[in-house]
Amino acid sequence: MKISRNFDLSEFACNDGTDVPAEYLPNVITLAKNLQVLRDTLKKPVTINSGYRSPDYNKKIGGASKSQHLVAKAADIRVPGLLAIEVYNVILRLIEQGKMHNGGLGLYDTFVHYDVRATSARWDFRKKK
Repeated sequence: MKISRNFDLSEFACNDGTDVPAEYLPNVITLAKNLQVLRDTLKKPVTINSGYRSPDYNKKIGGASKSQHLVAKAADIRVPGLLAIEVYNVILRLIEQGKMHNGGLGLYDTFVHYDVRATSARWDFRKKK
């Protein structure tokens, strides 16, 4: 099911095969609309490494107990041909311009975490700085 011009709901399913629960559909649609802004700006595909996480899967991989992934408000993403820091900086600029929601934004060595939580949060968990 298409939830934005370039994103399908299946891209946000848990990596253990669990679909996004129906009660979280509004969250994942909001997330996809914001990621669509990023895709349109970059004119490149945005790959979802991790979207929704079932509680069991989140626990198995050591995810945060109150992770935004648990309610389908978060995605760990990468953009082919761009470094994580480049994607992070573009999202930061789009947030500052009011084009993307000012939620959670985390930088890792190979991907960026973006979420649509109600408050602003930033972190840098790169091992290679």
